[in-house]
Amino acid sequence: MTIVVNVQEAKTRLSELLHRVESGEEVVIARAGKEIARLQPVTPRTRSFDAPLLSSLGSVDANAFLEPATNEELADWEEGHAGDPLTQLQNALGTRT
Repeated sequence: MTIVVNVQEAKTRLSELLHRVESGEEVVIARAGKEIARLQPVTPRTRSFDAPLLSSLGSVDANAFLEPATNEELADWEEGHAGDPLTQLQNALGTRT
């Protein structure tokens, strides 16, 4: 997120603005509404991989991605499936092979 502050406000709140920059925000300093400087972290903030990014999805066994697909799964990929919009369009146009 980027916030814009004027020069006087930046002087008054410099410590607070630096804390915000350390937490990953970007601060733009403006004079008379014209952007003149940008405060940003020296090194970009890196994401911690200790916690899952989408925890609501639950855990997934990574080995499951390496197992061969079943014939039914392959057929769904190659031939579409019930309710597949592309299959319905192809059927409607008569272009399904």
